[in-house]
Amino acid sequence: MASLKILLWEKPNAEGLFPIALRIIKNRKPAYVYIHYIDKEDWDEENKCVKRSNPNYKRINSKILKELSAATDSVIELEAQKKQVSSKIIKSKVKPVAGATFANAAKLYLKGLKAEGRYNEYVPNKTRLERFIEFYKDDLTLQEINVPLLTRFKSYVKTKYKLSDRTVANYLSAIRSAFSFAVNQELVSKEFSPFGKKGIKIKFPDSSKVGLDLSDIERLETVELVGKAHHARNLWLFSYYFAGMRVSDVLRLQWSDFQNDRLYYGMGKNDKFGSLKVPEKAKKILAQYHMFRKNKKDLVFPELKGVDLNDEFNTERVIGFKASAIDKNLKERVAPKALITKTLTMHISRHTFAQLAGDEIPLPVLQRLYRHSNITTTIGYQSNFTNKDTDDALDKVLKKKEKKIEAS
Repeated sequence: MASLKILLWEKPNAEGLFPIALRIIKNRKPAYVYIHYIDKEDWDEENKCVKRSNPNYKRINSKILKELSAATDSVIELEAQKKQVSSKIIKSKVKPVAGATFANAAKLYLKGLKAEGRYNEYVPNKTRLERFIEFYKDDLTLQEINVPLLTRFKSYVKTKYKLSDRTVANYLSAIRSAFSFAVNQELVSKEFSPFGKKGIKIKFPDSSKVGLDLSDIERLETVELVGKAHHARNLWLFSYYFAGMRVSDVLRLQWSDFQNDRLYYGMGKNDKFGSLKVPEKAKKILAQYHMFRKNKKDLVFPELKGVDLNDEFNTERVIGFKASAIDKNLKERVAPKALITKTLTMHISRHTFAQLAGDEIPLPVLQRLYRHSNITTTIGYQSNFTNKDTDDALDKVLKKKEKKIEAS
């Protein structure tokens, strides 16, 4: 059983006032809920209450009893459910950790992303969380983030910034990530989460995924290009030849990753390692860059040369800028020359490979090619490009109708 006690903290704050605290001890580990600040002379140590000398003694004493009663009820409820109870969990159920507002939790969450070098998550989520905090215009506690508030925010952000449903879902996902971080840090109990089965639902609408066809690829491979357009075309084809390798992995490739006509690399997104045969067409592209090779550890492509790859945050930032420049060249210089009318970006190489693979490649093989951790991800991804069953069904119905007309 956790022990609860009201006490006056020994050290004053900057204004010289002493905090009245509710101390919670569980498994010898204490946590404190700060209730109010008073002059030390106003504290009745024997009765654990505020003296009449304080003009607000009734209100403060009532608040003390309320906090103590809430903590007692929480202890009984949590321990009755035989949950893993800690003093911090009990505290979060009564009142957030001192300073554990949503804004502070979001700040800590973003700081963690930055420390881990996760630039691609940090930058968009920073904007999303700042706009959410701006929306509610108050320093709300984590417990006050609820479904009605999030529902209003959905409408607000969609209208004010003219966002798509998918982008709004990304906003909610950022808030959920920050809240999950707070739960993991024991800043708030999981039961206060406004997400999950009983909370707000985050639905990502389906988006069309269209790749190039074989004739597009043939024109892309043979069109005469120079300079930046030629280089962008090389990067796109190189990605495609390796099952739609992500641009971040393409730009990180070192010469030492190629051994015995095989490519050995770990996919940055999930650290899945493996090897692939180097196709002849990929070898021809590599030959164009071999003259710039300084040593085995040198990067194959020039975009990240001179960048400290140990600084993951900055590396991802540079990759973002370089990828945008490559996509711009693909759209404005390469696609028109190759007579490609579809959107041409580095990511489309992945869609193109998936589309051409269709039903012909077994899913376990595609899982290894895509470096998916779970085959369910592969099934979901490939379903966007597998149309044979539906096409056959459509043909069957239409041909059946045509035969009926001919018979009549």
